[in-house]
Amino acid sequence: MLKSSLSRRRLMATGSLASVGVLLSKMSFGASTQAATTAASSRGVPAYLGASPQTLPPLPWADNALEPVISARTIGIHYGKHHRAYFDNLHKLLAGTPLANASLEELIMQSHDQPALVDVFNNAAQAWNHNFYWNSLSPDASAPSEKLQAAIQRKFGSTEALTKALVATSASQFGSGWGWLVVDRGELAVVKTSNAETPFTRGQAPLLTVDVWEHAYYLDYQNRRPDYLVATVSRHLNWAFASANLDRV
Repeated sequence: MLKSSLSRRRLMATGSLASVGVLLSKMSFGASTQAATTAASSRGVPAYLGASPQTLPPLPWADNALEPVISARTIGIHYGKHHRAYFDNLHKLLAGTPLANASLEELIMQSHDQPALVDVFNNAAQAWNHNFYWNSLSPDASAPSEKLQAAIQRKFGSTEALTKALVATSASQFGSGWGWLVVDRGELAVVKTSNAETPFTRGQAPLLTVDVWEHAYYLDYQNRRPDYLVATVSRHLNWAFASANLDRV
C-alpha cells in the first residue's frame, strides 16, 4: 500500500497508484543495480537490458554535436525539458511506494498493459526510449560490425536498403512514436511503435531507434518529418551501439 505519510494531495494526484495499492505492496525491489537486475529477470525483464536507474543520464555528446542535422536548440529542449520531465514525473508518481527504487525496465514490464499504472508506464517507457535514442545517434561516422552487417545482408540485402526501410517505416507512424531496428524471433526487423510503446514488451530486442515525436524535429523541420529522418538516418546512426546491442541479445 502507499505509505501513510503521503499527503491527501499526493494521493489525489497519483490516484492510479492508489487504486492498485495491494498490487504495489506485493512487489519488492532491490536498491542496488545487481539486486535490481536479478529481481528483474524473475519478472520477465530480458537480462540483456540490464537495469537503468530512475535518473536522467548525461547526453553522450555535446548538445551541438549533431548540427546541422539536429540543432543545439532542439537537443536542449528535447533533452533538457521533455526527457527530464519523464523522470520528474516518475519521482512524483512513485515517491513513497515500493516502486520508488525500481529500474526503468522493471517499471515498464510491471506497468505495461496495466490500466491503473498507465501513467507509470508512459513516463518510464519514455524515459527509457529517450535514453536509448540518444545512444542510437552519434556525431561520428560508424559502420555495423561484421556480425551485424551479415545479419543486415541476410534480411535486407544491404545497409542502404535497411536505412530506406527504417526511414519509410518511421515516417509512416501516425502521430507520435518511434521507429526501431530490432531482433525479432532471431532475425532483424524494422518496426514502429506509438507513443511510449517499446519493442521489448512484445519480445523484440531493440538495437537502435529514431524518435518521431514532433518535439524531436519540429523546431528544425516543422512538418517535414521525412527530411528529418533521411538526414538523421543517413548521417548519424550509431552502428557501434547497434552492434554492441546485437552482441548482448
